[in-house]
Amino acid sequence: MYKPTIGLEIHVQLMTKTKIFCSCSTEFASEPNTHVCPVCIGLPGALPVLNEKAVEYGVKLGIALNAYINKFSSFYRKNYFYPDLPKGYQITQYVIPIAKGGYLEVGGSGAQKKKIHIERTHIEEDSGKSIHMGDITESEFSFIDFNRSGIPLMEIVTLPDIETPDEAYDFLILLRSIVRYIGVSTGDMEKGAMRCDVNISVSKDKTIGTKVEIKNLNSFRSVKRALEYEIERQIGALKKGERIVQETRHFDEKEDTTKPMRTKEELNDYRYFPEPDLPPLVLSDEFIENIKKTIPELPNKKEERFIKEFGISNDYARTIAYNPKLAEYFESIVNFTGRAKYVANFLLVNISAFLNETGKEVDEIAFPKEYFKELLDLIDNKTISLNSAKEILDESLHTGNSPSEIVAKKGITQITDEATIKQFIKETLKENDAQVNQYLSGKTKVMGFLVGQVMKKSKGKANPEIINKVLYNELENLKK
Repeated sequence: MYKPTIGLEIHVQLMTKTKIFCSCSTEFASEPNTHVCPVCIGLPGALPVLNEKAVEYGVKLGIALNAYINKFSSFYRKNYFYPDLPKGYQITQYVIPIAKGGYLEVGGSGAQKKKIHIERTHIEEDSGKSIHMGDITESEFSFIDFNRSGIPLMEIVTLPDIETPDEAYDFLILLRSIVRYIGVSTGDMEKGAMRCDVNISVSKDKTIGTKVEIKNLNSFRSVKRALEYEIERQIGALKKGERIVQETRHFDEKEDTTKPMRTKEELNDYRYFPEPDLPPLVLSDEFIENIKKTIPELPNKKEERFIKEFGISNDYARTIAYNPKLAEYFESIVNFTGRAKYVANFLLVNISAFLNETGKEVDEIAFPKEYFKELLDLIDNKTISLNSAKEILDESLHTGNSPSEIVAKKGITQITDEATIKQFIKETLKENDAQVNQYLSGKTKVMGFLVGQVMKKSKGKANPEIINKVLYNELENLKK
């Protein structure tokens, strides 16, 4: 039996206005090499000054991850030589990080959740960005942009508790949601605000596997795909009696494969030593307590509350709770209308489709709680059918008109008059002798077809409940 063991190393870019050790802007997508200074490009004699907001965000994230906040921590130089690291070292934390331990729970709900433990969370600076011409493993030349050099990061290192690609994916989705909730990062992987490297080994029985690192994963889906491929690759190699090499590999998005980049560095290759230009970081109890007070209800707790309080499904609760704006909109509508299941369904099916189509956020749409109540009232008093409600919602999202205005304009009021519906049914039964005879011979499933024909005759306006009741009575009467 082969068992994967997975650990994640995640870098979260903190949403400060300036870099961690200088006053250069952290604005994304600026002209290359325009947000640079002697400090962030490592000129001799340039001294770093720690950004207090980066420390505040670091503590805030540590608290949200259930970690212990060290009141005393320190900075080190981590030495390695990449073209996009101008100093030849990175200022980071090593022996005493700002946050120690912690965990997140993923998958299922309640007792079914799995606890993924975190080893450490520490502050460090980012390197520059290399832009490779062609495949990274075969590129003839590269460009370097130092705008990113010195941007504040929080590195989160998990313990190897993860056993499947799905668990890794769930952990990252939850983490992104948390950093957005507490306002320390956008968490956008496509903009480099959240990056992930994975360490994976596959072992047989109780043997210890050889760890392989996979880098350059630019989406949560890529993390999952890379792990799925690498697990199969390592199992295949072990079955053939081949030795797994400890190395760093690159994930090829086009081929869905991992490729060797270089042999993996050992810890002593980095030659850590204390950063001489920065004093130890000392935090007061008051500083930490004040930050604790700013932590909102986090998405995993909100998910559990939505399930218990509103009775919606686990999947609906998670999808809504993990998106701060969606969760706020949902809860405001439910508190106003008292109709959680209807609201959740409309939100995740019709409104989400509109958001995907237009690229808007939910707080940018013109469908307030008053419109939602109006729509639900129209359904409740049987003025419109559920199918009509979906069409009305879609039109309201596109035009800004209220549901009542759309109903009046289009004349799509639901037909609830039993006599009118009975006439539609009689016409339908006359036109569908074969199906009527099937029903009379015991093939009752054909009733669904007949209901559909009645709906067509009424142009979708007849009340489905009344159709079913009257149609059943008419068919049963034919048996007598």
